[in-house]
Amino acid sequence: MLSQPSLPEVHRSVAVPRAGGVLRRFAAFVGPGYLVATGYMDPGNWATSIAGGSAFGYTLLAVALLSSLMAMLLQSICARVGIATGRDLAQLCRERFPRATYPLWILAELAICATDLAELIGTAIALELLFGIPMMLGVVLTALDAFLILWLQNKGVRWLEALVAGFLLLICLSFLAQVVLSHPVWGDLLRGYIPSTSILSNREQLYLAMGIIGATVMPHNLYLHTAMVQSRDVGRDEAGKREAIRFAGWDSTIALTVALLVNSAILVVASAVFHVGGQHEVAELQDAYRLLTPMVGAGAPFLFAVALLLCGLNSTVTATLAGQVVMEGFVRLKLRPMVRRLVTRSIAIVPALVVTWLYGDGGTAELLLLSQVVLSLQLPFAVIPLMLVASDRRVMGRLVAPGWQRLLGWAIAALIVTLNVKLLWDTATGG
Repeated sequence: MLSQPSLPEVHRSVAVPRAGGVLRRFAAFVGPGYLVATGYMDPGNWATSIAGGSAFGYTLLAVALLSSLMAMLLQSICARVGIATGRDLAQLCRERFPRATYPLWILAELAICATDLAELIGTAIALELLFGIPMMLGVVLTALDAFLILWLQNKGVRWLEALVAGFLLLICLSFLAQVVLSHPVWGDLLRGYIPSTSILSNREQLYLAMGIIGATVMPHNLYLHTAMVQSRDVGRDEAGKREAIRFAGWDSTIALTVALLVNSAILVVASAVFHVGGQHEVAELQDAYRLLTPMVGAGAPFLFAVALLLCGLNSTVTATLAGQVVMEGFVRLKLRPMVRRLVTRSIAIVPALVVTWLYGDGGTAELLLLSQVVLSLQLPFAVIPLMLVASDRRVMGRLVAPGWQRLLGWAIAALIVTLNVKLLWDTATGG
């Protein structure tokens, strides 16, 4: 076992009551799921959902539902792995697959940089929409969020979780109001959750579907969750760990249900307002903001921009923590949180500045969509190691994932690989 615990500054820092009712004990586990959930509704997800809703109406709601169900299962498995082994996924990969350590580390870092790129652009767009700050300056200003992360980490993990959950509540309320203002056709909306064969036969739909999957089931969240569940001081015996696995699963499932509602709301607003209104090629977040006023009313754009800013700020927390887990777990390299944040953000700033300089606001949508597809292509390199560990009785002992979780988890891995191969083939052949 590694001598250094995962995220040592918060390791076992949250007390878990050994007595009392179920709700009292469950309350101690509420938090990591909401940190993970922020990554499932970042600005990159907005771009894919808006593009998909405006182009194809409610059709891709089925993809949002499927990807959220996949995420719920995978994050529950992550919680099980972290609690059962006392190690995070990066540490386990280093131990179990030593020859693949550096390739897996590089892929994980690329995924985090792609995530950070989407958050950077989304936050800069929100600053432009709310305060008129030019995109170029906004991109640079986003580097200052390193100080926000440092302050939150110094306050303690429960303060960080509470702030993130509070932002999520405000985001949900903003989109609830926007859905009401957009007046969707509820029958068409519900039918959108039924899968359509056009998602596989239409290359553009498949590209957007892969973007939604990449923006929903995010690789860095698998590493993060295995680490964050270890912030709870759970019982070290089998009974205590089983209870912790159950409560951590509840926490992540409830939080990801909230994320599903937000992601669905984004797509519903795009469908009900843009697709129905004849605007079928809305992909830029700025265009969505400007079109909302004449088509819905003055209140909707403000709510849209505020929710976008909150999503960007929230997502920076998870990307920073995931970066710390990945770097320390794979290569045992420790950096101060602020230094880690500035390094990651500096890497993401370069392509964002180049695109903004060359194309202005008009190039951000393609960069956002591409970042999410990149995440989807990298997802198997996190899911497959996770399933190998969760299925290994030598590592997990009596807490090995039950058969139904292993079956569904491997089916998810196979589906992601298949869709990635099809997307690459279609792109290469022009099919």
